[in-house]
Amino acid sequence: MSYSDNIICTFFLIRQQEFMNIDYAYILPKTKQPIVIIGAGGIVRDAHLPAYRKAGFEVFGIVNRTVERAKKLAEEYHIPHVFATVDDAVAMAPTNAVYDLTLMPDQFVETLEKLPDGSPVLIQKPLGDYFEQTKAIVAVCKRKKLIAAVNCQLRFAPFIMAARNLIDKGAIGEVYDMEVRVTVYTPWEIFPHVVNHPRLEIQQHSIHHIDLVRSFLGDPKGIMAHTVKHPAKPMSSTRTNVIMVYNDCLRALVSTNHDHNFGPDHQESYVKWEGTKGAVYAKMGLLMNYPKGVPDLFEYCVVEDGKHPEWVRVPIEGTWFPDAFIGSMSSLMRYVEGSTEILETSVDDVMKTMLLVEAAYASSDMGGLAPDYHSVQP
Repeated sequence: MSYSDNIICTFFLIRQQEFMNIDYAYILPKTKQPIVIIGAGGIVRDAHLPAYRKAGFEVFGIVNRTVERAKKLAEEYHIPHVFATVDDAVAMAPTNAVYDLTLMPDQFVETLEKLPDGSPVLIQKPLGDYFEQTKAIVAVCKRKKLIAAVNCQLRFAPFIMAARNLIDKGAIGEVYDMEVRVTVYTPWEIFPHVVNHPRLEIQQHSIHHIDLVRSFLGDPKGIMAHTVKHPAKPMSSTRTNVIMVYNDCLRALVSTNHDHNFGPDHQESYVKWEGTKGAVYAKMGLLMNYPKGVPDLFEYCVVEDGKHPEWVRVPIEGTWFPDAFIGSMSSLMRYVEGSTEILETSVDDVMKTMLLVEAAYASSDMGGLAPDYHSVQP
């Protein structure tokens, strides 16, 4: 091996070691900010409370109209206060409380009106069931000067944070392709509050992926979509294709199929980024074999001149549920305390995601451009 070959090999190893040092840790707030959780549904049990316990956040109280449900969670997670109404919770909450709103969108406006002016609040996604409702929710936040963020927590999943760190370092060069593909079986019936929603798949699920693409690539200049239902199921929609339009080099695709009930062999659930110097692949194990899930997988490939492309697998600690919920709450708390000037999922930002969701449904309703079959002569 020549001296120059040694230099090239050494440089390659240094670069590999550099990229192996992927930083995806959450930056936690410096101050204690007690949380008041409004709602005690499955998402609170499965994600919010496990995440907050893992992060060491203080949960001051929990509110739910069915008090017994809230009491069960309070006993399990040692929450000192249980309330039957938002008014009671607000009356007892510390002045520096952060409100965690986990209700359905049609209850957002009424609930936000009851919060103290200027309060920080993390609002569960989606930010409305349709865009007129979104505007009404944001209007309340503005009028009451609420420090309002939306829990678009996929942005904070550990494998997403790792991918963002690699891409921000320039490891894979200029990104020209981003694809989200989900081919799984989702038992929608375990979600009684959304299973009969007239806008099921995009509004309740693909919104995560549309928001994720926005967070990496910015706001697209257009969107094309088609969402369909299963012929033997009552749900409004279970499969979707979305193309987000940027320029003549950048492709952004979201493709979801929640009806693949044919065993695990050909299930898929991943996000993939391709760039001029390499690629990143992240398997979202949560969505496979749902609700049990399977392990995530994180790999990247950096192409070196004259080298055969090799994928490097990196073990990533944590997963979407519950760890990503640490990130979304931390982001809000850090903004409140002033340790960051960026509120990553502010209502102003996520309002753009909701605009894309609305445009996706409009595109689907249009049915695409019909070919002029009559122009073909027999």
